[in-house]
Amino acid sequence: AFDIASLYQLSGGGVADYIWSLMKDEYPGRSLLEIGAERYARINTEFSYQNCLLADFRGEIIGMVHSYPMTEKSPPCENPVLAPYCALEAVGSLYISGIALYPNYRGQGIGTIMMKQINERAKNLGLKQLSLLAFEQNLDAIRLYERLGFEITDRLTVVTHPLIQYTGDVVLMVADVE
Repeated sequence: AFDIASLYQLSGGGVADYIWSLMKDEYPGRSLLEIGAERYARINTEFSYQNCLLADFRGEIIGMVHSYPMTEKSPPCENPVLAPYCALEAVGSLYISGIALYPNYRGQGIGTIMMKQINERAKNLGLKQLSLLAFEQNLDAIRLYERLGFEITDRLTVVTHPLIQYTGDVVLMVADVE
């Protein structure tokens, strides 16, 4: 769970840190990363290790993809910082909430392999689309997703916060399951 939280923290551009900071009272004395790890250690919930695909190299976890079926529209989000992420959804898709590799393993095709496995997961679940959110400023990620067949279908402005590393827009990207 700690590796998953570490990788999720890398993938989120600070959004994970922001969410975990809201839970500090529930987890007194714990760091943001420890809060994230505790959340991923749970079972039978969307944000659980059970919804993670892990990549390992010689027994060491080097990457992860977290995904779950987006079966229904989320209720409106009252937190203004989180509102754009709550509003950008593709109901009926396998939602990829996080994908990350540790820096030493990037650019080697591992992310593409993981995305192909997520495509298979969507197929096995009977879902016709994949969806994810990306920051428009994260050009490397946008290029990877476009190369994998994702298209930008919607966008909203990022609400600035000291923990969130990006400004501009967050975009909803959708791809058909192959």
